[in-house]
Amino acid sequence: MTISRTLATSLMSLSTAALFTLASAGGATAAPPAPDNKEVHGVSSTRISATVDADYWTPDRMRAAVPGEVLAKKALQRQKANPAPAGETANKGADSKIKGSDPSVQPLANASENPVPHIGKVFFTLGGSDYVCSANSVASTNRNTVSTAGHCLNEGPGAFATRFTFVPAYLNGAAPYGKWTAKALYAPTQWSSLGSMQYDTGFAVVSQLNGRNLADVVGASGVRFNAARGLSYKAFGYPAASPFNGESLKSCTGTATNDPYNPQFNSQGIPCNMTGGSSGGPWFIGTSSGGYQNSVNSYGYGANSTRMYGPYWGSVIQSTYNAAASAY
Repeated sequence: MTISRTLATSLMSLSTAALFTLASAGGATAAPPAPDNKEVHGVSSTRISATVDADYWTPDRMRAAVPGEVLAKKALQRQKANPAPAGETANKGADSKIKGSDPSVQPLANASENPVPHIGKVFFTLGGSDYVCSANSVASTNRNTVSTAGHCLNEGPGAFATRFTFVPAYLNGAAPYGKWTAKALYAPTQWSSLGSMQYDTGFAVVSQLNGRNLADVVGASGVRFNAARGLSYKAFGYPAASPFNGESLKSCTGTATNDPYNPQFNSQGIPCNMTGGSSGGPWFIGTSSGGYQNSVNSYGYGANSTRMYGPYWGSVIQSTYNAAASAY
């Protein structure tokens, strides 16, 4: 079965506005058996079979992936029926920075929209369908950690994804730095068990490719938690709904303000018209992809949304990052 839609026709109702997340279009396939999950200190995770074949993600399958927004819609409907308890307050915990690193090889030259080596697309299977989101390589002890939206690796609440594969610097179906398959996925328990939009962030640990670590090939962004609110950001992603096609990298820049429609989410938004496919793309403090990552693309409102909202990266999301970044 093939599913195709745009954000304008896949809106979700929550509070006073229709809420949608930002992924792209495609088709469905059979999913392998789900692996065992585990939960430790407020972080849920799953190990993925080492037999996952990155070659499953052919250019045709990558272009035909179902919108990840479908998964978030289900989570939002469940949250509306059973509201999650109040989470942490803004700025809980000390401001924390982890420096990033540059790749140890010369980045590939690319024209078009100037792909960034450490930013790419993620493809995964969940509930029998194939999905796509955006993602970023982040600093970590294992040098193989990727950030994305929580709904891009877990149903929220529900099962974790399988066949999760990161394609850095994706451009027009090409994988210039290879396809990196995940061996473990991590999400805050508040997302995996409750589907709370306040914690819509997840991290994947990928396996080495050709004996090399991800960060050594494409670099890794520094990350920051418990930062001040109202900062200026540059957000990246691969929007697919019109006027975009999901085949090249796009960005938005602006100063963050609180979500006025659902303040319980503790989210912030910046001026942006990126559409489906951009979910999970990184937010960098400042005006370039060289800043500290401090959020991800999560959701927007209405058929012609002019703002993108992202979760506040506080102590809960930091704990999830710590678990993923130190895993081997």
